[in-house]
Amino acid sequence: METYTVTVEPIGAEIECREDQTVLDACLREGIWLPHACTHGTCGTCKAQVLDGELDLGDASPYALLDSERDEGAALLCVATPRSDVTIEGEVDVEAGVEVHPVRDYTGTVVGLEDIAPTVRRVRLELDRPIPFNPGQYVQLSTPAGETRPYSLAVAPADATTIELHVKRSPDGAATEGWIFKDLAVGDAVPVSGPYGQFFLRPARDEPILMLAGGTGLAPMKAMLRHIEDLGSGHEVVLYHGVPTAADLYEHEWLQEFAAAHGWFTYRPALSQEEFEGRTGRVPTMLAEDYPRASGNVAYICGSPAFVRDTMKALMKARLFPRDIYREDFFDSADRAAGSTVVRSPLIRR
Repeated sequence: METYTVTVEPIGAEIECREDQTVLDACLREGIWLPHACTHGTCGTCKAQVLDGELDLGDASPYALLDSERDEGAALLCVATPRSDVTIEGEVDVEAGVEVHPVRDYTGTVVGLEDIAPTVRRVRLELDRPIPFNPGQYVQLSTPAGETRPYSLAVAPADATTIELHVKRSPDGAATEGWIFKDLAVGDAVPVSGPYGQFFLRPARDEPILMLAGGTGLAPMKAMLRHIEDLGSGHEVVLYHGVPTAADLYEHEWLQEFAAAHGWFTYRPALSQEEFEGRTGRVPTMLAEDYPRASGNVAYICGSPAFVRDTMKALMKARLFPRDIYREDFFDSADRAAGSTVVRSPLIRR
């Protein structure tokens, strides 16, 4: 297996990268925190300029990496692999007060499988050793076919040995219908790597928090809530959880109990197809009703690209600006196949 040197400018860092390894993976394993989100060539967050050398651009979506950008030497580092020594120019993220955890490999043993909604399964894995992470980050699971899929951690860093994932079934999904909802069983060993992602709680920020989750976008919010609880709060938190029907409203009892036990936390379910507690509507609609002015808060948004897009519009209309918004788009297999049509602003934090 050939190994090449990747030089990361403007910091001048030199790392080794195998020819079958993505440049992003090699950087993250060395603690060089380059911007990234989907890790499957769909969103364009990890786009960087190749200054010298040759990369295989891999399975980069033509929507996320345009032909004109390819011609000008751009690459998506999450799917690009080296074919020579390479120099790239990347936007190295250094954020004050944020600990960077290098990506590592783990072996997880399935200790729990539970259907918690018609299309959602809770997967609990006991790792061979604790995984350090920031609450809100995700891990990658390797399927028996050798593919990888990202799933957000739904536990606090204090519970870093036995992790919990919320997996949504995707129609014809190779990792869900073809494995997790079909053959995966308690006792199975699963390769795990992580942590990944720049969507995580910033506990140093003292503004009231709006957590806006669509579907299984609740998973990283649960991790954040648990961590805030471990810290002894200090934050006022309002969580909206958007789903179509009451049957899809998983973790409902736990969230009700959590709200009853913690005066700093408010829980607001948002059902788009049914009335619930006198209200009906998607999260963006309810948010606009409750927060005609959202300035003074910090927001965390997680869900499908459409959910994130619409919720961001509602927040910015309510005068909450990009510097106060953190987001995570959940791309499923259909998004990866079709390409993302989400318009991304470089001002939006992830």
